[in-house]
Amino acid sequence: MEYLLLISVFVSFALAALVLPTWIRKCREIDLLWEDMNKVGHPRNVASSGGIIIVMAFVLGVLSYVALKTFLFGGTANALDIFALLSVILILGVVGLTDDLLGWKNNGLSIKIRVVLALVASVPLVVINAGTSSVSLPFFGAVNFGIFFPLVLIPLAVAGAATTYNFLAGFNGLEAGQGILILSFLSFVAYATGSPWLAIVGLCMVASLIAFYFYNKVPAKVFPGDMMTYSTGALIAGMAILGNFEKIALIVFIPYFFEIILKLRGGLKKHSFGIPRKDGTLKLPYKKIYGLEHLAIKVLGKGATERKVTYLIHAFQIIFILLAFLVM
Repeated sequence: MEYLLLISVFVSFALAALVLPTWIRKCREIDLLWEDMNKVGHPRNVASSGGIIIVMAFVLGVLSYVALKTFLFGGTANALDIFALLSVILILGVVGLTDDLLGWKNNGLSIKIRVVLALVASVPLVVINAGTSSVSLPFFGAVNFGIFFPLVLIPLAVAGAATTYNFLAGFNGLEAGQGILILSFLSFVAYATGSPWLAIVGLCMVASLIAFYFYNKVPAKVFPGDMMTYSTGALIAGMAILGNFEKIALIVFIPYFFEIILKLRGGLKKHSFGIPRKDGTLKLPYKKIYGLEHLAIKVLGKGATERKVTYLIHAFQIIFILLAFLVM
């Protein structure tokens, strides 16, 4: 009977799939469009901030899970954790939407403000003392952080994952595809380690992202915006904390650590886009490498296209997912 709870995953997928065409059409009607930077001439023809649909479909799917659990199975023991996590996602969703409205060409919110707001967004998980203070870390084993865990590590994890997930972006289908890969695996980990409720929460976001991906892959009809990237990054951190599999999440997140290092090399000022040629291929925008996107273009050479760059980064991500699976 409890397999009925998977209805909530379908709810997220159906809502996203049904509402996205309307959102895209409305954005075109009111000229709420963004430039497609990896296309020749940078055509301004892609609907903006589709992340608002993803987040709302995710939230409503999770709430349908809570409703099913409450009315069919006599309540849920994890309601507090669920609502704390939803609060984090919604707060960061608002931060991301604000950043979208200000526009990346105007530099959006400053880095300092983003980090501060992301730290504030972690408060719901802090006040419920989410997770356990004993954390299994690569090379160190189990470490008990005590009160340091909720007061320092939770805010740093949420703020770090939310803001850095946004770094590996800028190509059609990239952010959504990464979210599908990472959250699908973390949902499996949650189920395998005895947290089926957390697995369903993760799958609700996966379902929303799959529906979104069909409109976001090359050639994109809608972009996710920071509302989706901040929320997805925060969910990754939240699942790791609530499921107590931080070590697994750290391994899965290694590509983003590479991205951070490369972005810092450029002072966080170098854009990830390639320079499009008329034949649809891309060339490097700089002499040096300032992101995994640039590295992918370099590896692919003259045959680099937006689709191939995205797939190569996904393949790189899958390597670390497999590595994390082996150390489970």
